[in-house]
Amino acid sequence: MKFTKIATPEMIENNWILIDAEGKTFGRMITEIATHLRGKNKPYFTPNMDCGDSVVVINASKAVFKGQGKINDKEYFSHSGYFGSTKSVKMMDLLANNPEKLFKLATRGMLPKTKLGAAQLKKLKVYAGAEHPHTAQLSK
Repeated sequence: MKFTKIATPEMIENNWILIDAEGKTFGRMITEIATHLRGKNKPYFTPNMDCGDSVVVINASKAVFKGQGKINDKEYFSHSGYFGSTKSVKMMDLLANNPEKLFKLATRGMLPKTKLGAAQLKKLKVYAGAEHPHTAQLSK
């Protein structure tokens, strides 16, 4: 009888992946990022272990949005827990002011809602421009 291989900490290999967002569709790029962060592209993927890669996204402010006015209509909400403290910000404003936060919010929705998902999201580094401080990790 054959069994599925389960990843052990010795098997897990953490690589660094560079993604240039210039001219790429936002939603398709976010699914690619979430796949790399979870490690679902690896043959030894195990759902309860962090076997994903670290992802660096550059040129985040130059991503392309396709759809019937989604960039104007979509809103992200936050709530502190107090009455009347609901705040919303439009996707277009986030892209203009803080594209790093927009990428993290969109990716967070595709990761597990547990401590594992929070640990995987920490491995995402997003930069609005082309410069980033992770050249040493990428050259390995």
